[in-house]
Amino acid sequence: MKTKQKTMELTFTRTIPATPAEVFGAWMDPKHPGHPWTGAKKLVFDGKVDGLFYFLHVTDDERPLPHYGRFITIDRNKRVQCGWMSPFTDGRESLVTVTFEKKGGDTLLTLTHANLPDDEDGRLHDEGWRDCLDGFVEPFAASSAAR
Repeated sequence: MKTKQKTMELTFTRTIPATPAEVFGAWMDPKHPGHPWTGAKKLVFDGKVDGLFYFLHVTDDERPLPHYGRFITIDRNKRVQCGWMSPFTDGRESLVTVTFEKKGGDTLLTLTHANLPDDEDGRLHDEGWRDCLDGFVEPFAASSAAR
């Protein structure tokens, strides 16, 4: 009998000095810095509902780290949801949901990654998403500071 693996969910928020439309546009632009696919050796990105994405990072010791998934929901300027698989999801499709909420002149970006294995591999997503989101916010912060 197969036992059900325990899962976990991670949630991250960032306040970004831009409108929801600007932040959403950057999230759906694979050339904007700070995405998980930034610096990928190979990238396929079809940013529409039922569109697929694939990106390949290679570690310093030449180990391939393929990530892939599908866009499930795209609600312009409000929400993006995608299925997500990688060597760190234990063969299961996890679920990444990103929302964009207007907060005064800023946008509150909330990213939730659900159905991750509750183990060391699943917990690696914590640092990965923190680094990714910090890089994603940086160009907005720099642009805001320059005004």
